Amino acid sequence: MRPINTQRTYFLNQKEQRPGPVIYWMSREQRVQDNWSLLHARELAGNAPLVVGFCLVPTFLGATLRQYDFMLRGLEEVEQSLKKLGIGFHLRLGDPAKEMVSLVRELNAGCVVTDFDPLRIKQQWQQAVAKAIPVSMIEVDGHNVVPARVVSDKQEYAARTIRPKIHRNSEIFLEPFPKLTPPAQTMEATPIDWEKVRQSIKVDTSVAPVSITPGEKAAHKALKAFIRNDLQDYAERRNDPTAEATSGLSPYYHFGQLAPQRAALEVAATGKGEGQAAYLEELIIRRELSDNFCLYNPHYDSLKGAPDWALKTLDEHREDPRPYTYSYKQFEQAATHSRLWNAAQTQLLRSGTMHGYMRMFWAKKILEWSATPEEAYDTAITLNDSYQLDGRDPNGYVGVLWSLAGVHDRPWQTRPIYGSVRYMNENGCRRKFKVDVYCDRWLQGNLLA
Repeated sequence: MRPINTQRTYFLNQKEQRPGPVIYWMSREQRVQDNWSLLHARELAGNAPLVVGFCLVPTFLGATLRQYDFMLRGLEEVEQSLKKLGIGFHLRLGDPAKEMVSLVRELNAGCVVTDFDPLRIKQQWQQAVAKAIPVSMIEVDGHNVVPARVVSDKQEYAARTIRPKIHRNSEIFLEPFPKLTPPAQTMEATPIDWEKVRQSIKVDTSVAPVSITPGEKAAHKALKAFIRNDLQDYAERRNDPTAEATSGLSPYYHFGQLAPQRAALEVAATGKGEGQAAYLEELIIRRELSDNFCLYNPHYDSLKGAPDWALKTLDEHREDPRPYTYSYKQFEQAATHSRLWNAAQTQLLRSGTMHGYMRMFWAKKILEWSATPEEAYDTAITLNDSYQLDGRDPNGYVGVLWSLAGVHDRPWQTRPIYGSVRYMNENGCRRKFKVDVYCDRWLQGNLLA
C-alpha cells in the first residue's frame, strides 16, 4: 500500500508515536474505503493492530432522529465492513473529549489519527483529546480534494479567489485511492448492540427518518446512477426543481459515506462536457470554499460572519416595513401566503432535502418575512439543521449566509429590506422552471397550502 501525501496531515500535538495499536478516531468520514484517514492509520500501524473508534454524542447541534437514524444505519455497515478486514470498531457514547481519552488509555494506543473538520465544536474536542493523551494525534483531511489547510491560510473572498489555488494543486491531490489492506494483527471489539444505542440518544423524535437509503454501498450506487442518468445534462437542468436532475449525494458527503474525491474521480473520467464541468465546480470549488469559510471565520454560524458591507446595508434597512411577518412555527408548518415557498418547505419536511435553487429562494424569503435579519438567520438555520439530512454542515452555514447576508457575493441594486443583498422573487423562478408543477408535486394533500 503506497503512503498517503503527508500534506494531507496536520499534527494536533507534538508528542511521539509509541508502540501499540493505532486508533483511527472516525468522525467526519464515516466510511471504510476511499478514506485517507483510515489509510494513514493503517500505514502508521505497520505490524501493530489497527482499531477504529467512534464517539456518539447523545445530542448534537440540533440534530433530530432523522439525521441520527441515517448516521447510525451507515455506521452499522461500517462495523460489518471493518470486521471483514480484521479491524475492531469501538463505539463510545458521551463526551468525545473524555471518551476518546479513555479509549486511548484502555487500549494502550501508540497513536491516534482523526478527521479534519472545520466546525468549532469538533476542533475543540480534538484539541482537548490531543492535549490529554500521551501519544501523537494527527488530523487527516479526507473531505477536501485539496486539503483546506494547504489550499489557503486565510478566509477567501469568493469562488474566484480560491478557484486558481485549488486548480494549481488539483493535479497533486486528485489521485486514485490505494486499496486498504488488513492490518497485520487483529484486535477484536465487542459487537455493538445497535438497538441499545438507538435507545440511548436524546433527540427530537418528531422529525421522522426519510426513505433515502444510507451507507457506503448505497452512496456508490447513487453516484453511479447520477453519472449514468443525469450528468450529461446537469449544466442545463440543475436549476430546474421539477427536472430532478441533481445528484442527491449531499447527505452521503455530509456523513462521510461517500468521498467527494471518489465522486470527482468518477465524474472527471466521463468526459461529459458541460455537465461534468458544472458538477466539478460545485463539488470541489464551491464545497471547499465553504470549508475554508468555516475554518477561518470564527463567526461562521451567526450573522456576525457576514461581510461588513452586508451587515451595514441590512442594518440600514432594519426598520423597513415587511409585507408579511411570520413566526418560526408558521415557517416550520409551511403556512405562509406563498405556494412556492410552502412547497419548498414541504419538500424539506417530507424528504429531508430541498433543491439547491429553491433553498436560496426559501432562505431569502425568510429574510423578507421576518422582523429582523437576526431572527431570519435563526429561523433558517434551525429549520435547515432540524430537517435537512445535510444540516450542521459548512455548506449549510455558508448557504444561509450567502442568501441572507452576501457571503461570497457582492452588493447588488438596493431594495427595501434586502438593502444591497441579492434579491430573488417568484417571477424569477417562473422564468426558470414550471413553478405550478413544482407546487402541485409537493403541496398535494397539504391542507395549509
